[in-house]
Amino acid sequence: MTNHVARFQAAVSVLAGDGHIKQRLISAFQDNLVEIEDDKLPNGVRKGFRSLRKRMHGVTPLNGEGAIRASVRKMSAMEASDCAISVVSLYSDLLRHADASDTSSGISSEDAHQVPPFLVKSAS
Repeated sequence: MTNHVARFQAAVSVLAGDGHIKQRLISAFQDNLVEIEDDKLPNGVRKGFRSLRKRMHGVTPLNGEGAIRASVRKMSAMEASDCAISVVSLYSDLLRHADASDTSSGISSEDAHQVPPFLVKSAS
């Protein structure tokens, strides 16, 4: 999942950069998100990502321009902004899922209830 977080972070960085929203959306999706497999995402993110992918591949390309570019070209600026907002929202959801499954503390719930032997007073 770390790879997915990194990809979404890169996409959000592109969206926050300079240029027209349509160009930033094309770059963000093509360069960072197009290769993500829906099945590899957490359940809470899959549906939203599938919906975004469908919007980004909604138009049949002409003259070899590619489905993403053709789809974004046909979008209004407001529709492109909505897709960009979806990317940011999905990134936020992905971070929440990553935080929920974070075990970086190294202490399991079983370990938290055990008293270390050096803290137990000897009965002798």
